[in-house]
Amino acid sequence: MDVTIRKVAPGDEESLARIQTESWKSAFGHILDPATLEKCTDLGRATEMYRGLVENNVGYGYILSLDGEPHLFAWWNDSRDPCGEGEAELIAIHSLPANRRRGYGTAMMNKVLSDVGKTGFSSVVLWVFSANTAARAFYESLGFAPTDRVKVVLGAETVCYLKKL
Repeated sequence: MDVTIRKVAPGDEESLARIQTESWKSAFGHILDPATLEKCTDLGRATEMYRGLVENNVGYGYILSLDGEPHLFAWWNDSRDPCGEGEAELIAIHSLPANRRRGYGTAMMNKVLSDVGKTGFSSVVLWVFSANTAARAFYESLGFAPTDRVKVVLGAETVCYLKKL
């Protein structure tokens, strides 16, 4: 299988939205209430969000394709949390369910962490639903550690993870 990772470009908005909404449906169904999940997986709404990010050049997005078909993406930027000043933040990493647990997420994370380090950040944070044990195990396998920062997002508890670079 041919695997490529490249920067997100204009025209990727629908692929990003499709990957995110399918990822959310499969990963967060046991975490979020059905009405919230339905709202957050509206394809049109997600497409418009990504169109705004791409058009306004907000943050750093990467897309991983398998044999030319978009499968996974990641997005990072400066931390949005006032407590995280001076940190980079992994805002999103989502994959289609069909090819999970095959190393593509690790390849993407290696790309993101390398680029974060090249921009001068010495640490990166991310927020994950406390109940998302699979994602937490993935992040911990890459050297992220939970912090004492916790907040409620979309009605569910999230915990902040930190990795020093």
